[in-house]
Amino acid sequence: MFEVNRSIALIRPKAPFLDWLRNLPGELEAQLELDTLSRDCNALLIPPADDDESALDFVMQHYRQLFEAELADWCDDEQLWPDLMSPALFLEWFAVEIHSVLTDMVETPLEREPFVPLDLNAED
Repeated sequence: MFEVNRSIALIRPKAPFLDWLRNLPGELEAQLELDTLSRDCNALLIPPADDDESALDFVMQHYRQLFEAELADWCDDEQLWPDLMSPALFLEWFAVEIHSVLTDMVETPLEREPFVPLDLNAED
């Protein structure tokens, strides 16, 4: 086992996000529930957290990028996104859960690839 020099932030959808999903045009799985969305939410490796407040501060410095990524996972039409994506709206739509210790139980080294965001304006 190896302790990793990172902490984890989970970004869990809340009811307003689910409401937004249900109001999107098209066919969304009717039985989609908040529990289903929360069960496999996005997990972020963040700098080691001495306390929840500093970890939340780090996440909130990146709230816009995180908000857009969450929305883009479900809808590529930015016209259907909220007009004003503020830090307050992010926290209204998502719970941020901090876990300060990350232990690697796998013998093989971690592999990293640069994150390449989806280009929502690219033509197929």
